[in-house]
Amino acid sequence: MRILASLVLAGTVLLTGSPAWGSALPDTIPKAMNHEFTGSDLRIVKDLGGTSKYTRHAITYKAGDLTISGIMNKPRGKGPFPVVVLAHGYIDPKVYVSGQGFRREQDWLARNGYVALHVDYRNHASSDKDPANDRSMRLGYAEDVIGAALAVRSSTLPFIDTKNVALLGRSMGGGVAYQALVLAPGVFDAAITYASTSTNAADNFNKWQRNNYPISKEILKRYGEPRDNPAAWRELSSRNYFSRMTKPVLAFHGTKDDSCDIEWARATKRALDSAGVENRLVEYKGAGHYFYGPWTDSIRKVDAFLAQHLNN
Repeated sequence: MRILASLVLAGTVLLTGSPAWGSALPDTIPKAMNHEFTGSDLRIVKDLGGTSKYTRHAITYKAGDLTISGIMNKPRGKGPFPVVVLAHGYIDPKVYVSGQGFRREQDWLARNGYVALHVDYRNHASSDKDPANDRSMRLGYAEDVIGAALAVRSSTLPFIDTKNVALLGRSMGGGVAYQALVLAPGVFDAAITYASTSTNAADNFNKWQRNNYPISKEILKRYGEPRDNPAAWRELSSRNYFSRMTKPVLAFHGTKDDSCDIEWARATKRALDSAGVENRLVEYKGAGHYFYGPWTDSIRKVDAFLAQHLNN
């Protein structure tokens, strides 16, 4: 597998030495690869209570030029504890509240010795606004996730293990995770996805955004129809850049997922295999999008995966 030359240092990933994203987001993956990603200033802004096993905190950090909010569950004790960054699935930003999503995972991770850092993407909760994000096929969310890892890496919070950071993405957040992994190789030590959206951008557009006016009109104006401009849509699809990935991926998907088709997960696995990326796809027969039945089994596999790939 080809390992891309990159540097993770003091909250920065340098890929080509070009300027940071700023307010003008690159609108394709190749363009975004030519930019500097920054993340810093991870801080606790409010204590929110907790349980006998962990404490819960509102946090903020910097991702590029934006301040991003989130929720952090911290195991009780001194640590240092490895960190799992959580990239949530789609929730309408108009109704989203900080830390919404991953309720089971936030609790389980903190009870089992991991700091769970749940990201509120831009335009969500108290995070800064970025009106261009939907028109750039949500590449900004990938920047927010990368920024979270870099803020962890450069953190001075004494309970954080800055050398061990994993990523867990669900549904839309799974797609965001794959974008982050190709845009900033090596920022995460391992990645997990649940019921991920497709790594082919046209699949996602056709299912959800095509009928969402005026966003669909703006996207089509920028990139054209997938069938008419396949080169542009290729540059929006993370699977075409999996050769950049350097860390292992564990993916879960239900065969009866009526939101994100199981065939999307299988196509992603084939692309990962072709690129030489260490990966495993676990299919749960008859399971739907929310894993109500097999979640307990899946989290046992997550436990083993994190134990193998993080030095905790």
